[in-house]
Amino acid sequence: MKSIFLKRGKDESLRRFHPWIFSGAIQRMSEEPEEGEKVMVFTSDNEYIATGHFQIGSIMVRVLSFDNEEIDQHFYEQRLAIAKDVRQRIGLMDSDNNTYRLVHGEGDNLPGLVIDIYGNTAVMQAHSVGMHIDRHIIAKALKTVMGDELKNIFYKSETTLPYKAELGQENGFLLGGDTDDVAMENGLKFHVDWLRGQKTGFFVDQRDNRSLLERYSRDRKVLNMFCYTGGFSFYAMRGGAELVHSVDSSQKAIDLTKANVELNFPGDQRHEAYAEDAFKFLEKMQTPYDLIILDPPAFAKHKDALHNALKGYTRLNRKAFEKIQPGGILFTFSCSQAVNKDQFRTAVFTAAASARRKVRILHQLHQPADHPINIYHPEGEYLKGLVLYVE
Repeated sequence: MKSIFLKRGKDESLRRFHPWIFSGAIQRMSEEPEEGEKVMVFTSDNEYIATGHFQIGSIMVRVLSFDNEEIDQHFYEQRLAIAKDVRQRIGLMDSDNNTYRLVHGEGDNLPGLVIDIYGNTAVMQAHSVGMHIDRHIIAKALKTVMGDELKNIFYKSETTLPYKAELGQENGFLLGGDTDDVAMENGLKFHVDWLRGQKTGFFVDQRDNRSLLERYSRDRKVLNMFCYTGGFSFYAMRGGAELVHSVDSSQKAIDLTKANVELNFPGDQRHEAYAEDAFKFLEKMQTPYDLIILDPPAFAKHKDALHNALKGYTRLNRKAFEKIQPGGILFTFSCSQAVNKDQFRTAVFTAAASARRKVRILHQLHQPADHPINIYHPEGEYLKGLVLYVE
């Protein structure tokens, strides 16, 4: 295994167990590693401090272990077993819920790896070249840990790996090949488009927030913007909404939303769906909605886009504040990691003031327990949300 040596003083963050090593911290290398190769990291005094995956870019090493241990199938089995135990202990794996995130990157001490479980299928996603290279031993470890309950492993990393690595990656099954795409979340069924859908096929991170929305939906007229697969929509229907309208710019998303609503509420006339741009829909809408969900895709995927992202959040929320009925409730979110909680809240505050509405914060929302935040890696907190009462 090749060695990397840090500049003097650049080991401090690693002694606080932060799992990233930036290129500026590196003094020299014993040899130039291949991208994705495992490397050992030493301080300027030649003291071992970490082992991780090497990657070209500003984050040059993603730390897998702070102990001098072999990174093999047994290592992955141990980490996956711990991750599974956490999900069992927080009560996610039961007869009403077979959908959850098993591995959340740095939050589960496996940086660059995401695994979502949908019934007997695991969808695995690599965000680093190292995890891509290790995908087959990770799949074997996953099967060992999950046992007979796991029938399929679908690898979906075509759009998440660094494009400059030129890996020629294609999505496909590493185990099984079952195309049964129906899973269950809190007793509601939904289709998962793990072949062509966003992320791993469903936004697992909104499960708790969907449950909260259900409590507020009775007798309300609900608008679900950026609906994707319609998760908030069918929770609102189970909560007793008077009507639910789902909007997304993608016709494919609208088709999937309709299929998911039909799966849970066949023939129910309360739901309509529209393939339309969000801003245009809000501008011309006539229905007096008194519950609106704004869950847009990330407006800022990196810090360079932060300024425009905040303007986008302000504009979107202002339009919702202008349109929502008195006594209405707004669920509004940002999943942009580059936008912190205070920045998002300021954008929403600015929108409320511009619309001249009196607004109260009822809830401050975040990602659920199966998307844990490593206490040494606060960057892992990405999902922000507010539930607002609008006079």
